Amino acid sequence: MIFDTHAHYDDDKFDEDRDSLLQELHSNGIAYILNASADINSLDASIELSGKYDFVYAALGIHPHYAEEMNEKIIEKIKKLAQNSKVVAIGEIGLDYYYDNSPRDIQRYWFERQIDLAKELELPIIIHDRDAHEDTVNIIKKTNAQQVGGIFHCFSGSKEMALDMLKHNLYIAVGGAVTFKNSRRIKEVVEAVPLDKLVIETDCPYLTPEPYRGKRNNSGYLVHIIEKIAEIKGIGTDEVAETTLTNAKKVFKIV
Repeated sequence: MIFDTHAHYDDDKFDEDRDSLLQELHSNGIAYILNASADINSLDASIELSGKYDFVYAALGIHPHYAEEMNEKIIEKIKKLAQNSKVVAIGEIGLDYYYDNSPRDIQRYWFERQIDLAKELELPIIIHDRDAHEDTVNIIKKTNAQQVGGIFHCFSGSKEMALDMLKHNLYIAVGGAVTFKNSRRIKEVVEAVPLDKLVIETDCPYLTPEPYRGKRNNSGYLVHIIEKIAEIKGIGTDEVAETTLTNAKKVFKIV
C-alpha cells in the first residue's frame, strides 16, 4: 500500500484517461494520493478530484510561479475551500529562483502569507524550493512554520539542510530524482534521514523516475522510488512502503 504525497492529476496531460488511470492505480496498491494545487484554477480542480475519489486528498495553495497573480481574495478563497474535510494541507507554496516567473520579493511575501494562513487553519504546508535554499530556510524559521510542520517537496538541498529541516517538523519528500544516475545529493539525503521522516511522491506528470524518464509520470512508478530507497538503506521494499505511508498519514492527520 503506497501514499503518493504530491501529484497533479488535474493537469491537462491526464485529460484523456484520468478516471480510468486513477481507478487502475488504486486497484494496484496506490492507497492514497495527495493532489497539490499550483495555480488558481487548480484550487477548484483539486477539490473536485478529492470529492470524486475517496482515496484522493487535496492541498490548496499557489505555486511561486504564480505569486504575482496573488491577492487577498485568493487567500479568502483558499480559506473557504479549506473547510472541506478532504483538504489536508496548504501547498504547494514556496520559492522558485530557477525560473523566476514572479519577482523574488513577491514570491517571498506570498510564501510567508500562505504559511500564516496554514497556521490560522492549523494545516501542514507543502514547500516548493528550487535554487532558493537560503531564503526558504530563513522564511521557515522566521514564520515559525514548525508550528504546523509539513513536507519539503522534491527536496534538493544538502543532507545537512535536510537534518536541520527535521528539527522544524518537516518531512523530506523523495521523488523520481533519486533514481537518476547523477543524483548523488538526494541519495546522501536518503541515507542520512531516518526512514520515519521520509515520504515519497511523484510530482506527476513530471519528474518520471528511471526507467521511464521522459514519459508521463504517474503514481504507479513509485515502486521504482521505493526500490531505490530500500537499496540505499539496505532494508526491504515493504518496510519503505509501509513506513512512508504511515508518515504521510501522520502529516496529513488521516486516520
